[in-house]
Amino acid sequence: MKNQITNTAEIAGITYEVENGIATITLNRPNQYNTLTEQVILDLTSKLDEIACDKKIKVLIIAASGKAFSTGHDLKDMLRNNNETYFSDLLQLCSSMMQKIVVLPQPVIAQVQGIATAAGCQLVATCDLAVAGESSIFATNGIVNGLYCATPSVALSRVVPKKVAMEMLLTGDFISSQKAERIGLINKVTLDENLVAETKLLAQKIADKAQFAVRLGKTSFNKQLGKPLTKAYDQTSADLVCNLLSPDGQEGLSAFSEKRQPKWEDS
Repeated sequence: MKNQITNTAEIAGITYEVENGIATITLNRPNQYNTLTEQVILDLTSKLDEIACDKKIKVLIIAASGKAFSTGHDLKDMLRNNNETYFSDLLQLCSSMMQKIVVLPQPVIAQVQGIATAAGCQLVATCDLAVAGESSIFATNGIVNGLYCATPSVALSRVVPKKVAMEMLLTGDFISSQKAERIGLINKVTLDENLVAETKLLAQKIADKAQFAVRLGKTSFNKQLGKPLTKAYDQTSADLVCNLLSPDGQEGLSAFSEKRQPKWEDS
């Protein structure tokens, strides 16, 4: 049985925990519906930079406390800082944070409960995988307040069909967790009371795999997506050769041949 090692820390707006190589960042401003304020974005960015350098962390879960996963940017904050410089800086910070999730070596799983709207829905779409409670709902609803969700559209349009994304962006309508699963915004719907357990189960499945292959796989997958077919095959062929020649790749081949369980380098 693996040792249960838990480290916890709290920063303004988020909490952080590591257990058995699985890190969890929890958005922890439930009374504010976990809005992504400038400080929360800075805290998330700092923690992502730290996780990227920690080879002991195999998977990251982004969760939240309260009734909302996140309702996106704080419009009251925006109104208090109603100028071009603030808006530009805030959106640049948020876009940079989202991109750090994409390039993070470790897979990132969104654990979604309650409401995920605007930049909160963007955060779900940005994560590599997502598990949601059955009562969760999703929307890019800025349009209701006269604000097209331009930056959320980047992540949303890359994971759901074009016409579905356009409908969400132009109507602001909420969709259920069941529809979110059907369109590919999330991977799985589960009973609300099982959300934490189901997310950890998925995280553990990934954590148990050869981490060289997992990290190479995330990078390889994202890099090939935007390439023409021939270049995508060239890149992924080179990636697979690298994987085959790695210590874990060689161990996997040997274990298969010898009909035994592999022993990964970082297990």
